[in-house]
Amino acid sequence: MLLRVTTKSLSMNPFRIISFLFLVAVSSSALAQSKTTQSLQDQNKDAFSLYFYQNTLRMLNQKEDKEFDELIKDIEKMKFLMIKKNADFGTADYKKLVGSYQKEAFEEIMTSRYEGKTLDIYLKEGKDKGMVVLVNDSTNLFVLDIVGQIALNKVTKLYSVLDESQDITGRIFKEEKKEAKKENEN
Repeated sequence: MLLRVTTKSLSMNPFRIISFLFLVAVSSSALAQSKTTQSLQDQNKDAFSLYFYQNTLRMLNQKEDKEFDELIKDIEKMKFLMIKKNADFGTADYKKLVGSYQKEAFEEIMTSRYEGKTLDIYLKEGKDKGMVVLVNDSTNLFVLDIVGQIALNKVTKLYSVLDESQDITGRIFKEEKKEAKKENEN
């Protein structure tokens, strides 16, 4: 998209200046998240998702842990996606998902285990620096799509803070209760 902006056209109307700045801000933030993550969410309409920015991540730091503040300092934006896997989602589907991230220039950096879950970490270098953390177990797939990066040895700390946060787990359990209630009514 090519925009021609002159100082004369913007100086005439302050509303135009504000509109232009808003358009630029929205355009740059909309392109930042991974297309694969967005596609995954589109395919799983019942997926639970949250967006975090650095200031909202700081709010999770109820203990005012300086180590956690250091951990999140290079995160601009993060999308948290939780998908309940059904019988149709198998190893082949997971490999296809990983392949889609790799087509977006994400490189596999590390695979680890955490509390019975597999963590796969992918990095994207360059102008659109990012990180994707896939936390996979037998019933759920968690995706942390991060614009920016964190230290690799701190990924499990970030996941555990998110997992232990009352704000997040409370919302997840609320969603599970809604689903159970719907199933009981049917």
